[in-house]
Formats: sequence, structure tokens, C-alpha cells
Amino acid sequence: MSFEEGDSVVLHDEHSEFDGEVGTVETVSETMFGDEQYVISFEGGQEAGISEDALEAADETDE
Repeated sequence: MSFEEGDSVVLHDEHSEFDGEVGTVETVSETMFGDEQYVISFEGGQEAGISEDALEAADETDE
């Protein structure tokens, strides 16, 4: 599933301080291999270079 700017997502990355938190997609960029990477904005900061497989669409109840 691809995400667009403004989408609410849940980050799943055990190495991130934002693991399990709901954020908003700020930027979508494409790598030289054709994969999409995302910059996600959270209440306490930002996380850059996030791959699609580390994200899940947020339910309205998650927000």
C-alpha cells in the first residue's frame, strides 16, 4: 500500500523513538531503486527515510 502526503500512519520500527505512534506523511520521495521513502511528522518530532513496510494506515481510533 502506498501512502500520500497528509495520510495518517502508524510507524512500526523498534529502533525509533516514535515506534507505535501515529504520525502524518509530510514528504514522499522515490529512491534510485524505485522504492518510496517517507518523512513522517509526529507530535514530538520527525522521522525521515521510512520505508513503506514500516508503516501501517492509522485507523481513526488510533489518532
